[in-house]
Amino acid sequence: MTLSYVYPGTFAMKRGALEHPTFAYETWGTLNAARDNAILIFTGLSPSAHAASSPDDPSTGWWEDMVGPDKPIDTTRFFVICVNSLGSCFGSTGPASINPTTNAPYRLAFPILHLEDIARGGAAVLDHLGIDVLHTVLGSSMGGMTVLAFAMLFPTRARGLVSISAAARSQPFAIAIRSLQRELIRSDPDWEQGNYPLDQGPLKGMRQARKLGMISYRSADEWAERFGRERASSTQMEPGAFGMEFEVESYLEAHALRFAGRFDPNCYLYLSRAMDLFDAADHGGTLGEAFARVRLERAMVIGVETDFLFPVEQQEELAVELARQVPDVQFHRLASLQGHDAFLVDMDRFRPLIARFFA
Repeated sequence: MTLSYVYPGTFAMKRGALEHPTFAYETWGTLNAARDNAILIFTGLSPSAHAASSPDDPSTGWWEDMVGPDKPIDTTRFFVICVNSLGSCFGSTGPASINPTTNAPYRLAFPILHLEDIARGGAAVLDHLGIDVLHTVLGSSMGGMTVLAFAMLFPTRARGLVSISAAARSQPFAIAIRSLQRELIRSDPDWEQGNYPLDQGPLKGMRQARKLGMISYRSADEWAERFGRERASSTQMEPGAFGMEFEVESYLEAHALRFAGRFDPNCYLYLSRAMDLFDAADHGGTLGEAFARVRLERAMVIGVETDFLFPVEQQEELAVELARQVPDVQFHRLASLQGHDAFLVDMDRFRPLIARFFA
């Protein structure tokens, strides 16, 4: 069940502030008497805080195979917290939320968002729960970048760190992809300079942005193996010279339609831009100086060879720089076909690594 914490005052951000923002989160397991068995999960761009099912909410979570009793992140041993990112549209305050000053949605009046702000939101939830030090802070994709921000902002609040399919900064290729996604949304006339009715957003732009995202999340080898040149079914084909012809087109359309109807466009724009703006070296001038402030005992970095949004070489660089400061650092380079999204689908490769880390 999603819980809410309303921050009691002005929440300072890197550029701006919010009054009494809400942070949505879910928990699994029990906090022990020593209060030292907590794991904090930061999500990627689009998930909610519902990482796994629970008796209060039996619906399948986005990381159902990883979090739960006797699973790699074992909720019979650990108290697990997953926070919906500040700026998102699944319970935490974001551009679609009501601005208490105006009693209207923030829209583009929402402050420029940074991953450091999301990390501070996670720390605020920990304060609310009375947790001083985490067993581990963990995240994938955007969440993996956020855990780095957390470790640098709060050097003594986590003993362990797990970064999955992330990096210390985005490369120009990833920035270019996300920039085009944002342009597709903003160029849709229904975006209306961010002032669209919240139930009638720029669906065409969101569909196109999601399709481009889906293409970048998987590898060309997987597309070839999964779809080849298979034609769409006769019920999916569209008339005309440029109608939908191939099964891969049908697959992208189905995913895009599902996503466009459930995610707020302005929230997407803000979170996407926050990923581009993040650079761990901003916290010291170089990665070495930035990581000199962390006080971790152990860390694990996992990369996928077919991930071209966050190339595995970037993740190896991250592991090397962490190893200069952290006593125990593991780096795993996986040969998964599923590209950037492998951590969501290639459980046979990811489960053993996560299970061993938390064993």
